[in-house]
Amino acid sequence: MDAGGRKGSEEEMEHMERTWISELPVDTPCRVCGFAETVRQMKWGAFVVLRDVTGRIQVTVDKNRLPVVTELTPHSVIEVCGRVTENPSVRLGGREIQAEELRILSQAEALPIHPDSDIEGRMDYRWIDLRREENQRMIALQTTLVGAMREFLLSRRFLEIHTPKLIAAASESGSEVFAVKYFDTTAYLAQSPQFYKQMAMAAGLERIFETGPVFRAEKSYTNKHATEFSCFDIEFSYIDSVADVMHLEEELLAYAFARVSEVHGEAVVRLFGEEHRITVPTLPFPVIRLRDLYRELEERYGYTVPDSMKGDLTTDAERLCAKFSMEKYGHEFLFVTDYDASERAFYHMRDEKGVPQGYDLIWRGVEITTGAQREHRYEILRRQAEEKGLAKDVEFYLRFFRYGCPPHGGFGLGIDRLTMLFLGLSIKETEFLFRGPNRLTP
Repeated sequence: MDAGGRKGSEEEMEHMERTWISELPVDTPCRVCGFAETVRQMKWGAFVVLRDVTGRIQVTVDKNRLPVVTELTPHSVIEVCGRVTENPSVRLGGREIQAEELRILSQAEALPIHPDSDIEGRMDYRWIDLRREENQRMIALQTTLVGAMREFLLSRRFLEIHTPKLIAAASESGSEVFAVKYFDTTAYLAQSPQFYKQMAMAAGLERIFETGPVFRAEKSYTNKHATEFSCFDIEFSYIDSVADVMHLEEELLAYAFARVSEVHGEAVVRLFGEEHRITVPTLPFPVIRLRDLYRELEERYGYTVPDSMKGDLTTDAERLCAKFSMEKYGHEFLFVTDYDASERAFYHMRDEKGVPQGYDLIWRGVEITTGAQREHRYEILRRQAEEKGLAKDVEFYLRFFRYGCPPHGGFGLGIDRLTMLFLGLSIKETEFLFRGPNRLTP
């Protein structure tokens, strides 16, 4: 007999197929693996709450039969063979496993953090913090969200591409980029895949999307900013106006939110509170011009800003959009259009009055998207780049438009920011590993 009291049955355990906790059959031999989330030692044995990525179940262990359980510490990784039995007194679904075999695969030391530890402590030991049910659900929600958006776009003949993150010139300007040594020259970490998305339009791919990391060299310490985050980017050709871009985005979000609500809605309420119940948005989303929004905010809430600041949306105005949109439209989402050209990227198309044909999408008082119809005509695009003092920096990009390029537009969605708003968390808590001005580890 070995230390686990298993009488040489290790080989039998290894040959039995593992079963997920969520799929355990009653009164059938099973093999489960996971973390011993809690261990309650008794005189005769122990109650262990075993957790895998699909759920939890109580394991009842007889100490005389399996003395190894006396060595078991919380958060150790274990393997258990036994039978699932019905037990109405068990709070975890009225079922438990009567352990016949138990093996400790990895013994855990005492944890250096607990759920009430401060945020920085939890970030130092993020891999432990991620074991919490809330964080497991958060990662699962992100997976469903991205999967639903990918599914929606693939059904619309979109292609998925993967663009480089090391680039020769800044994506939009010379600021807010990370410069890196690249052999005998300097490269930059991409602020967005914008230029390459548009190159795909010039290549005739017509409809593309990408999900991947983007980088911003901003010393921002708010709960919604990070120096590296994940973005879901979309670009598509043969549009008639920016309204086509907005319509695709609202359809995409309605589809994805419905899927997230279906899969995670009740769990989100249970873990994060009723105030975070997922609402599937109705179509169309309300739209308002920036100048009209400022007028409404002043009339309704007495909020004013100097005329010199009215070409862009201030952070306070952005926050007020949540209240305003619900009051006026009964809707959580709000498209804001007609920004000043000085506040928009040079590649946004402008109308005959010089107004950029773009928008921001605000959800729950936070901007989640900037989208636009792009300028596809070479001479106009070159002139707009010159106005911003960028013509030299973006020479390689301008070449994409010299040999024919269809009218097109697109947008980008911050996956971490969306998750943050779903669950009422900070950006630090919704990234798998947060990167900010003061954090590069783990």
